[in-house]
Amino acid sequence: MKPSLELLDQPFIERILAEAFELLAHHGVKVQAPQLIELLSSGGARIENGIAKIPESVCVHALATVPREFSLYNRAGDPVVHYGGDSVQFDPGSSCLNVLDPDTLGERPAKSSDLVRLVQVAEMLPQYNAQSTALVCEEAPEQIADLYRLFVVLRHSQKPVITGAFSARGLDSTIELLALESGGRDTLKAKPRAVFDVCPSPPLNWSGFGAENLMDLARAGVPAELISMPLAGATAPVTLAGSVVQHAAESISGIVIHQLAKPGAPIVWGGAPAIFDMRTGTTPMGAIETAMLNVACTQVGKYLKLPTHGYLVASDSKSVDAQAGMESGMSALLGALAGINMISGAGMLNFLACHSVEKLVIDAEAIAYAQRFVGGIEPRTETLATAMFAAVGHSGEFLKLEDTRRLFRGEQYLPSPVIDRGSPNPEGSSTYDRARERVGELVASYTRPLMDGRIERDLHLFMEERCERAGMRQHVRLGEFAEVT
Repeated sequence: MKPSLELLDQPFIERILAEAFELLAHHGVKVQAPQLIELLSSGGARIENGIAKIPESVCVHALATVPREFSLYNRAGDPVVHYGGDSVQFDPGSSCLNVLDPDTLGERPAKSSDLVRLVQVAEMLPQYNAQSTALVCEEAPEQIADLYRLFVVLRHSQKPVITGAFSARGLDSTIELLALESGGRDTLKAKPRAVFDVCPSPPLNWSGFGAENLMDLARAGVPAELISMPLAGATAPVTLAGSVVQHAAESISGIVIHQLAKPGAPIVWGGAPAIFDMRTGTTPMGAIETAMLNVACTQVGKYLKLPTHGYLVASDSKSVDAQAGMESGMSALLGALAGINMISGAGMLNFLACHSVEKLVIDAEAIAYAQRFVGGIEPRTETLATAMFAAVGHSGEFLKLEDTRRLFRGEQYLPSPVIDRGSPNPEGSSTYDRARERVGELVASYTRPLMDGRIERDLHLFMEERCERAGMRQHVRLGEFAEVT
């Protein structure tokens, strides 16, 4: 028996979907791009004053053409991330502008060297099935910011990547970069190396660049990941159920756009829903209600038999402290129990505004705990206990048994030294200090994965040209991209 978590029963889910379909058909979604209006109109939507009203029949048809599962591949061409069913995987949170400096313990703008360090650590930790373009490097001009951080990740990791583009123009270059690294667009389509986050604007609004990214990804055959972000009480209904309805409507509208552009293209039912704190005016990602929203939204996606994503394992604390551990550990377990296919957010602090590599290391332990829990309890021996008692009697000497030596590693997760299970020591270090030491060990033992020499040269030449065009000359010489560790 595998443990699981559900917050909604089937009638509740069906009521949520019924209201989502009603919203789309009668209230509609705001659309801006002319080509999007043309696409939706030709697909059966009614356009009125920039509002697309989408009939339920159009939505149901689009949902039917979405692949129920797909994989992301590592550089060697092996499928290592599975979207679909109850597979659960984790990646670091994305797109932070700031990092928590390990020396000053204060926030500062992120640099390339910070992203390299984070990628190296995530590469060494098996709890992270994928990398992310986790940091926006301050030295990269805005017009190539998405491209630059993806290049840094590809250069230093062979894991799949959760990424995105903040503009329609930026998407073309990032897909071209991925195609170069994969050996061509056909190979990239057959064995995708990345999934791209695409965000509607709450409530029920598709910006021009968001919709264009969605259509372009579908036509390129590169997986898209919908990131609907209803903010309960601010940009969404205050009730959790109402926000789940909005999430469903925004996600279904994105699927309609995506599947009208290319039926059968892979897409993920994902998001980063949250509540709005009425006392502080903040958007707490560590709140228990935010975790509940992620679980409920995932249930709706699973009911539709779609691949799923959620934003958890983050904290609103400004430091790596007890609050960060509580919020991140609880949501890691809840997300795993809900069977969310990809859970983003590890390492993040301060309402997703700051990344900490030390927190990323601590979160890896919480993730391992969660993965062990969802593994459940299994009978591993012919009898559960009687044969062992027959062997040792009342002596209690189970340590001597061959079964103990054979089975304990499968029964118990053995954490890294970041977790203190030793005897009391008045001079013992803090969890943060142990995590910082662990980061140093991981970076010291990291070796950059090998890349085909011709492909590496092509990637560098491609980036050199883009950086020169953007006026970024200090990092363009071949072999000097983001090598600072």
